[in-house]
Amino acid sequence: MRWITVFCGSRNGHDPRYAEAAAVFGELVGRRGWGLVYGGGKVGLMGILAEAALVAGAPVVGVIPRTLLEAEVGHGGLTELVVVETMHERKAEMARRADAFATLPGGIGTLDETFEILTWFQLGIHGKPMGLLNTGGYFDPLLGFLDRAVEQGFLGATRDRLWVEADVPELLDRLT
Repeated sequence: MRWITVFCGSRNGHDPRYAEAAAVFGELVGRRGWGLVYGGGKVGLMGILAEAALVAGAPVVGVIPRTLLEAEVGHGGLTELVVVETMHERKAEMARRADAFATLPGGIGTLDETFEILTWFQLGIHGKPMGLLNTGGYFDPLLGFLDRAVEQGFLGATRDRLWVEADVPELLDRLT
């Protein structure tokens, strides 16, 4: 079984395309026979992603810090819900279980998780594929920053290993 760790928002965002993309992503993870690892919440894009994956037959593992269990309404219907003490433990556990990483739209927490995984790649801690689902151009400003960091000599090959697609099937294909 191939496991994909997904970082995404605990809110839906204003554009309905984000929720639609999360649902498609979860469904296709299940259809492909993969397992999903995610933040463990039942709300926002996290909840939509997990529900779609479960309905499609995927095993779904949530990893959630005890302090967020109530705030993000920990999902009680998962294959496994891992409760950890800190965000550092959450990220480490999600990374340990991953064969690949994907980021869907989200806020500061989503970016924190994504940048930690990118940093770990840059430091040689992992060599797993990483991708952004750029729904509706959501990540365009972030990609502009990363490209600027490359231009200015602060970032190298790590940027080339972050695959960016606007289409869910294309991103999943790139991550295999």
